[in-house]
Order: sequence, then structure tokens, then C-alpha cells
Amino acid sequence: MNDDPDHLDGNAAAGPLTTVFAVDMTRSVVVCAGCGREDALATLRLYGRQNAMVLRCPACEAVNLRLLDTGTTTHLDVRGCSRLSFATAPDARSAPAER
Repeated sequence: MNDDPDHLDGNAAAGPLTTVFAVDMTRSVVVCAGCGREDALATLRLYGRQNAMVLRCPACEAVNLRLLDTGTTTHLDVRGCSRLSFATAPDARSAPAER
């Protein structure tokens, strides 16, 4: 038996994921999977309400992100993004994301 596993379970991702979801996402850069447009999340078109929203690309109108908050669970679907980039360094959190 191998005592040195080649993988860990998902709990090992807790720290890095906490960093990821603690940033101002409006400054993040979204690359649309539909047309390749690359710009800040803040430039996407928002449809819906606070607990159920869809963000669409202003160029091709493809759905880039979906967010649903049921009150007990939050669901985030980013299938419409080919990439989502954001600054994670503490001093870079107030600066615009690089493209």
C-alpha cells in the first residue's frame, strides 16, 4: 500500500477557496465562452433579483453567470465563462484586475 497519496480530499481546498470568494468580484475579468469578449464583470448585463440573477454578455447576450440564493444554499453557475480572473493579493484587492 502506498502511504503517500497522489491526491487529497476537497477539504484541502478550504483555505484557497476562502481567499477566492472574499474578493470584490465586480472588478474581476470575465471572458465570455460564447464570443470571447474580455472585460470586467461589472460590464455584464444583470437580469433578475438579488436572490436569483443572471449576468449576460453585452456583446453576444450569452449567459455568463447564474446565481441563485435559496436562503439556505447558494448556487453559482459559471459555465458561460471560459475564464474568470481576479486579484487575490491583499494590496491588490482595491486595484483593478489585470487583463
